[in-house]
Amino acid sequence: MEDLNVVHGISSAGGWLVHNQALLIGYAVNIVAAFAILIVGMIIARIISNGINRLLVARHIDATVADFLSALVRYGIIAFTLIAALGRVGVQTASVIAVLGAAGLAVGLALQGSLSNLAAGVLLVTFRPFRTGEFVDLGGVMGTVLHVQIFSTTLRTGDGKIVVVPNGKIIAGNIINFSREPVRRNEFIIGVAYDADVDQVISLLREVVDADPRVLQDKGVQIGLNELAASSLNFVVRCWSNSSDLQDVYWDLMKNFKRTLDAHGIGIPYPQMDVHLHQVKSSDEEKAKAETANV
Repeated sequence: MEDLNVVHGISSAGGWLVHNQALLIGYAVNIVAAFAILIVGMIIARIISNGINRLLVARHIDATVADFLSALVRYGIIAFTLIAALGRVGVQTASVIAVLGAAGLAVGLALQGSLSNLAAGVLLVTFRPFRTGEFVDLGGVMGTVLHVQIFSTTLRTGDGKIVVVPNGKIIAGNIINFSREPVRRNEFIIGVAYDADVDQVISLLREVVDADPRVLQDKGVQIGLNELAASSLNFVVRCWSNSSDLQDVYWDLMKNFKRTLDAHGIGIPYPQMDVHLHQVKSSDEEKAKAETANV
């Protein structure tokens, strides 16, 4: 009996296979096509990802940013490939896309701060308002740029501190780049006494500026009486130099201005206070004098 049941089961299975041969062939073709889609998608994702990475590196974009963006593109292509493969085998991809959309919305709401920093990081590496090694002021934080990363930018301040600034804060504020232009202008306010001769002061300041070879004369030098202040005549001096020399030029010119004015007897006013003492007679002394006068 058992042998007859086995033979009957095999016969039934064979009959089912014969009657559903077209259906099985269709499923087999769809599965093979799905695997082919996955393999081709993987290859295309790798090629495009590597191409984007090389392009970003060639444009001197930070390696961390290049790796992240290329990986993001790669996984995006793989996700679309997986959806296409599932659709090929008959899975309703609309529901899958809806689930992924809802999950993406929930993750986006939970990480909206981080995503805003991510979007700001993409804008920074796209428009490149500053590069690694440049000295910048990012919303009041000044320093040399060390790294431009996905979510933040790292600076080293002039006194050696490391500051990490969120990219979202950078985009929302002012960006001042001190290193982008090859030449920059110094400005000095020099105060002298009111009894000084204006023309002589301008001539002396001009001599000091012209004597410094680091001053770019072709960019123009401006010297003039700028303000009649409360206790001084304030002169303004504006001159240009290479950005790398800017601070040294400022210090040296300030020192030479002081020495030259001192050598020609031109005073530089400073805050002073005059104290006048008035002697007040005591009431006892006044009473004694009055009694003496009465006697």
